[in-house]
Parts: sequence; C-alpha cells; structure tokens
Amino acid sequence: MEDKNKEQNNDNINNNEEQQDFEKTLAGDDTETQENLDFKNRIDLSELQDGIALIKNEISKVIVGQKGMIDMLIASILANGHSLIEGVPGVAKTISAKLLAKSLDIGFSRIQFTPDLMPSDILGTSVFDMKSSEFEFKKGPIFSNMILIDEINRAPAKTQAALFEVMEERQITIDGNKFPMDLPFIVLATQNPVEQEGTYRLPEAQLDRFLFKIDIDYPNLEEEIEIINREQNLQGDKKTDKITAHLSKEQISKFQGLVNQIIIESHLVKYIADIIVNTRSNPFLYLGASPRASIAILKASKAFAAMNGRDFVTPEDIKQAAIPVLQHRVIVTPEREMEGVTTKQIIKQIIEAVEIPR
Repeated sequence: MEDKNKEQNNDNINNNEEQQDFEKTLAGDDTETQENLDFKNRIDLSELQDGIALIKNEISKVIVGQKGMIDMLIASILANGHSLIEGVPGVAKTISAKLLAKSLDIGFSRIQFTPDLMPSDILGTSVFDMKSSEFEFKKGPIFSNMILIDEINRAPAKTQAALFEVMEERQITIDGNKFPMDLPFIVLATQNPVEQEGTYRLPEAQLDRFLFKIDIDYPNLEEEIEIINREQNLQGDKKTDKITAHLSKEQISKFQGLVNQIIIESHLVKYIADIIVNTRSNPFLYLGASPRASIAILKASKAFAAMNGRDFVTPEDIKQAAIPVLQHRVIVTPEREMEGVTTKQIIKQIIEAVEIPR
C-alpha cells in the first residue's frame, strides 16, 4: 500500500513538472507568436510616407486648412493622374498648385488660359530655319513635369482640345512626328465655376481625362483669421520663399511604382464595379461613368491606401476616392438639375446603396 502511495506521489510530481514545462513552453510560444503577429507591410512604404509628410509640412507653411484638397493633390501625383481644381476666385487654387510644384524637385510650367490662346501657344510650333532650310520644332510650355493650367475654362474648345492627347497618352503629335513627355507628367488645372462670366464649359471628353475634380470652399472663421495674421506677419516677403524642394523625379516615379503594387482583393474590385454600374442605371443620371472611371477609382484608392501606410486597399479608400473621381464624369438629368440636385449628392446615395463587402 505504501509503495502504491509513493508511486502515485512520484507520478503527481512528474505531472506537475511536465505541466510547468508545458506552461513555460506555451508562454514562450505565445511570445514568439505575438512577435510574428506584429503588423508589417509586404511593401516598404516608409520612404513614401516620409516624403508625403515633408510635402504636407512645406505646403502648410503657407496654406491654412484645405487638408482634403492637399491630400487629393498628393494622391493624384502618386496615382499618376491629373487634377481639376474648382472654386471661386481667391480661395488659393493657383497658389496651392504652385506650392505643391515648388515642394517637388521637378520641372514646372504655368500656362494662363485666355480666350485668344491658340493650340500652338501650348504645344509648340514648327519654325523654318533659314540656315538648314528645314523646319525645326520649338517646344511649348507643355513640355515639363508639372503643368499648372490657370483658368482652363477661359479658353475656347479649340484650345482645350489641344490637351486631349498629351493628358491621356503623355505625348503630342506635330506634323506627323511624336514627341513624348518627360515623366512624371502631371497636369493641375484650375477653373472658376461655369456661372462666372467669360467661361466655357469643358467638354465631357476632356473632363474624363482628369483623375480628380477637387472642389474648394471658403475657409471658416478661424481659418480666415489665421490667413490674415499670416499675411500680416509676412511683412512683404513672398509666400513661396519659405518652400523647400524635397522629392526628385526618380523618387516620384519610384513611389508611383509602389502604389501600383498595392494589393486589392477581388471582392473590392467587384465593389468598384458595382458602384460604376449603378451610375449607369440610376434614373437621376443622364450619363453614367465609363470604364475609365473604374480604373481611376482603382488607382486613387491604392494611392489613399499608401498614404495611410497600408499596402492593401479597404472599402474606406474606395469611398474616399469615389466622389472626386466620379462627380465630373456623370451628368444629372435636366429635371433633377432644375430641382437643384447635384452629382455629389447622387454619388453619395449610390455609395450608401451599394453593399460594402466584408
């Protein structure tokens, strides 16, 4: 009997030791598992995020508020797309584009659109060289990396049409010869609302070339006070003198390549397609979005994901991209337009109606 008790006690001791060893092992495994579960991007976005932070810091030295506009301008660069900025005169459309260009170490050109501007004033023209007895092509201001087109809707359709090929294909064709643009090539255009005097409505084919249409509103009271105080503190100095260039052409091209690698799941691709298809069947819309809009949302959502430090797209990224991508690509029916319904309101309703994938 005593021998049996001794054996039982020994078994209990061994079991306790084994249990302790098991618990230590389990605790060690948990530690290792926790280390393995630490979130790490499959794509290294640290340099991209540092670059974006530098750009935002430079622009914020001059611009008060307008964070949404700045985010969309940066996203358009990352997505290799063009942006149309709309707002009443004096809300910092032009200065924002100039500051963005100055914060980048790339070529910059500004073109002021006027009713008498000709296509050759933008693209360039062939000039006869008396010495060589040949025509020589003189490049226009469009040959740069970032182009600011100020008041794009001041020029008539003939001049606006000169931008069709260069914005989509990054090249121009003159006298049968093709001239490619130096990459990266980004167009930032500003326009006043069409109700303003002396403006021409942009045709749908040209609007479709823009990745984003960015609406700028008036600043609030606090922002207005800050704007006045900053102007007072300048004491005659130029606003742009404070801006330092940070990102080179090579870095921008590298970041654009990283954005292209951002992962998007198949159910989110279907989510984008559902939103686009709904614009084509919506009774409030006379014209729905084209497949180019689908691609634009895809690229823009990847850019927003990268800006937020993620190497994968979420439904929130798609929602953030939908309105600025679609609002200039769809047309409200005349009946709803007379009632004051806007494209932005309809797009919001479509986004709310489409089921979010889980």
